[in-house]
Amino acid sequence: MSRDRVVAKRYAKALFELAQQQGVVTEVEEQLKLVAHTLNQDPEIEKFLLFPGIDAEKKIEALKGAIGDRLSALVLHTVELLIVRGRQDVIADVYEHYTKIAGEALGQAHALIYSAKPLTVNELDEVTAQFERVTGKKIIAQTAVEPSLLGGVQVRIGDRLYDGSLSGKLERLQKALK
Repeated sequence: MSRDRVVAKRYAKALFELAQQQGVVTEVEEQLKLVAHTLNQDPEIEKFLLFPGIDAEKKIEALKGAIGDRLSALVLHTVELLIVRGRQDVIADVYEHYTKIAGEALGQAHALIYSAKPLTVNELDEVTAQFERVTGKKIIAQTAVEPSLLGGVQVRIGDRLYDGSLSGKLERLQKALK
């Protein structure tokens, strides 16, 4: 594990413990998601935060101006601490580790469900229910359309990929026939 990932994991664990004490685990996760996605979606903000010649206070003020009003003091302080210590590059990793830690503690798992066409609400509920039985956890699902699957679904939960797609089955059949 790289040094940055280790640092991100430590920040995530500390933030989770504070959020758990205050009873705001889910709210903190949503706010971290907002920060990570804002940085990911706007390359200009990310460049600004990563540029070494800009004072940390100016970076913090810019971030506060962009999304500070939607963040709790706990999340804002954590992000400020990361910026002051020159660790703004690990904010997305902190979010990723936080979701894993929070999910484990709350008995939840995040799943990314890929399908060849958009799933109906009933289909999504069926897939989610099936994987809740498999994992024994409450599944929080996100969907993505991937036409190359041809049919069926692929479900990624953490590091595991469950492949029930038609393209995956054809690939396995091809390997078996060789």
